[in-house]
Amino acid sequence: MSWIKLLFGSPEERLCKTCRGQLAVIKEAICRKCSRPLAGLVSEYIHADICHDCFRWEEDSKWAGILERNVSIYQYNDFLKELLARYKYRGDYVLAKVFSQEIRKAFSETSSDLLVPIPLSRERLLERGFNQAAALAREAGLETFDALHRIHGEKQSKKSREDRIYFKQVFKVNKPVFEKNILLIDDIYTTGSTLHHAAYALKEAGAKSVASLTLARG
Repeated sequence: MSWIKLLFGSPEERLCKTCRGQLAVIKEAICRKCSRPLAGLVSEYIHADICHDCFRWEEDSKWAGILERNVSIYQYNDFLKELLARYKYRGDYVLAKVFSQEIRKAFSETSSDLLVPIPLSRERLLERGFNQAAALAREAGLETFDALHRIHGEKQSKKSREDRIYFKQVFKVNKPVFEKNILLIDDIYTTGSTLHHAAYALKEAGAKSVASLTLARG
């Protein structure tokens, strides 16, 4: 016990040292658009400082510039995959608290007017019991703005990359976002389709800019 701990307390550690060591923090060099680590990619899938997936998004006139940037904290390795499965699909809500310090720190390094969680459809929310994106923000002590509504559809995890990119728009904007700089928050960035579609709806509604913060980069 030290005077600092006695006076100010210490952040509650919810993972043991062994488990914490299995989380792979994303470090340089990364894709400047989506935070994907570039070290494991062959050179033909790297275009200057962006990965091939982001290059394809930006090459399409419909999607170019829609999502300014995604910031991810961890790589989506087997350990984090299991943690998120317990969190999202088995109702282990307390796991949202595990990442509160990291989410809060990453948020502090961004600039936005509104923090908007990626919503679940009403049916999916009833099934899970909570919105995993909103919970990550809430447990980090961040205030969110529910500007988006989501129409029920098939789970994204069951779709191919092409199906994810070209699915029918399922997001609707239900609150004013005109001229606002928006930061979306979600648990994982995989193909980027969910975040791009959400960003597209917000930009169509007059948002000035849209970026995103995710716990993991798949």
